[in-house]
Amino acid sequence: MRDWWKQWLIAGWSQSLLLKTLDILLVLALTYMMLVLINERRTLRMVLGFVILMLASALSHQWGLELLNFVLEKLVIGCAVAMAVALQSEFRRFLELLGRGEFKKLFQPSTLSLPKSDSTIDEIVEAVRELSKSRIGALLIIETTGPIDERDFSVPGVKLNAEVSKELIQTIFQPKTLLHDGATLVRGSRILASGIILPLSGRTASRQLGTRHRAAMGITERVENCICVVVSEETGSISLAERGNLNRPLTIAKLKELLEDKLSPTIDREAVAPGLLSLGRKIRSKSLFVVSRLLGLPSTAPRDKK
Repeated sequence: MRDWWKQWLIAGWSQSLLLKTLDILLVLALTYMMLVLINERRTLRMVLGFVILMLASALSHQWGLELLNFVLEKLVIGCAVAMAVALQSEFRRFLELLGRGEFKKLFQPSTLSLPKSDSTIDEIVEAVRELSKSRIGALLIIETTGPIDERDFSVPGVKLNAEVSKELIQTIFQPKTLLHDGATLVRGSRILASGIILPLSGRTASRQLGTRHRAAMGITERVENCICVVVSEETGSISLAERGNLNRPLTIAKLKELLEDKLSPTIDREAVAPGLLSLGRKIRSKSLFVVSRLLGLPSTAPRDKK
């Protein structure tokens, strides 16, 4: 009888340990998915701060600090709402992938689509300069930290997949061409498509702003990982749209400065998620080793690869 109780207690304790290990692994997986979606070091600091708040809230509950736990719980809820607003495009992609059942993509870091060199920015700036002088309307969508889903466009347009050049950009937006009325999508150093029809912004805007400006505001409201350069057909003025806001009018020098700031690779834009994957493997191997030792199963000590 005593042996039966002993076996039952050991089995119950082992089951509890397995559940806690599974809980930790699931939290690590969820954290990794968030980092894959965010993919920037600057935003990572905000996520880490949120995780620290959650841990502090859990510890205060465990230690019976009721007042501190109450305050921390409200802070966690407030921060969760703020993060949902600040990272709405990332959360939207997360929910879309879940809805489509594309679980593998949740663990695949998206590659950054920044220009390969300053020459791409120079080509864009020179093309905008000439279009502005000639008062030819233009709308360029430039991806920043990740690819845009074509479903965010009203009409995807015509695929080109050509190297960025000032001559090609000027040719596309000539009034007599078939693609001049739509937007042109730039990814890295390639022009992917032209003649794209964008959703218009629902905001009340100045009467001086035409359809191109409202389209630039509309797509940047909907998708955060892009900026739009607009050349007015009536005045030749240059504008830059980001997150639904227009920065206008811009000089060529100011436009180049803003593009270099938004598109030039920096340390803060390095992908951070892949490193967590190797950490997850190490934690998993060590957890399995500990569990096997506790259950009395034959096992060898885990060896980290050098």
